[in-house]
Amino acid sequence: MSDPYGAGHGPERTAAAFAAVYGGPPAGVWAAPGRVNLIGEHTDYNDGFVMPLALPHTTLAAAAPRADGRLRLHSGGVPEAGVIELRIAELAPTAAPRGAAARWATYPAGVAWAMREAGLAVGGADLHLDSTVPTGAGLSSSAALEVATAAALNDLYELGLAPQRLARLCQRAENAFVGVPCGIMDQTASACCTEGHALFLDTRLLTRRQVPFDLAAQGLRLLVVDTRVRHELADGAYANRRASCETAARALGVRALRDIPYVQLKSALADLGEDDRLRRRVRHVVTENRRVEEAVALLDVGEVRAVGPLLTAGHASCRDDFEVSCPELDLVVESANAAGALGARMTGAGFGGSAIVLVTEADAERIGQVVRDAFAAAGYRAPRVFPTLPSPGARRLA
Repeated sequence: MSDPYGAGHGPERTAAAFAAVYGGPPAGVWAAPGRVNLIGEHTDYNDGFVMPLALPHTTLAAAAPRADGRLRLHSGGVPEAGVIELRIAELAPTAAPRGAAARWATYPAGVAWAMREAGLAVGGADLHLDSTVPTGAGLSSSAALEVATAAALNDLYELGLAPQRLARLCQRAENAFVGVPCGIMDQTASACCTEGHALFLDTRLLTRRQVPFDLAAQGLRLLVVDTRVRHELADGAYANRRASCETAARALGVRALRDIPYVQLKSALADLGEDDRLRRRVRHVVTENRRVEEAVALLDVGEVRAVGPLLTAGHASCRDDFEVSCPELDLVVESANAAGALGARMTGAGFGGSAIVLVTEADAERIGQVVRDAFAAAGYRAPRVFPTLPSPGARRLA
């Protein structure tokens, strides 16, 4: 695998960039990864089951405390925004950083706000942030940005917060400060994943278990295919899907669709009558929760290859019942499986972004090229294809 930090991306460079911006060294450098979701899509906001794993690609945060109540933010990825300076006591969702160049700062500012809202003694700070997590690819670049900030502030102010608490605070920041109604999966994956494992997370109870996912030991690889497309309807469609699930749960008299057992799916669908749209939404969530449980059972006994068909079945459900795929994602799955992949599916919210493909190590390069060739033949922009292995969650590097 290539250098997960990318060319020159690492704690030393990030610390040097901090010093160049702020005129002195940081107190430390922290990392938080992006993620791919192995299986369990659009189940998190339905109180269901998910199984993400951390990428080697990270957001790095170099940080130092300030005693004057100022929060200064700088991004290596958006240098044109300059240093964005805020008063930490004045942070509020109604006073979030505005403008296209400064929008990225809404995420770290929201984390500081959420921590203070929770009564935590967080003061000012200087932060320089840089990232190799692809943006707009459905790989949780925003969660990585939030969790890296939270990890830095947690240590700078000696708060002693556990990773899951940091994840909850970051979700609060994204929901209330940024204004995105995301579930808890992305932040938990970035904060809590461990190397060589996928994370089995119950998004209602917040219980989690590290499930062995040792691809290298079995001669396997997981290809991530960033389609490099994002369709305009994505944001509104996400909110629409979430509202549909809530409507269906109310109609069925349950708190969330997680409460519909797989064995009662047929009767639940009958109870929804002729509303085919709600029926399909419910069918996806219930069967996807079942697929997560089946995948966990297979991985627990080392049957990694057998997970492949579950990935493909999950993609078909996302495509047909939840209607969150797109032609580019479908082409990844179809071309990879036709070339001999063990399984493939979209990952993330959909309507663009990324897909994952489970392959043997021997077939990885060939199948990756098949996908690229399929995109070229269709007239699509060339995708970015890279292999990944389950990597560690948030941690301090320096």
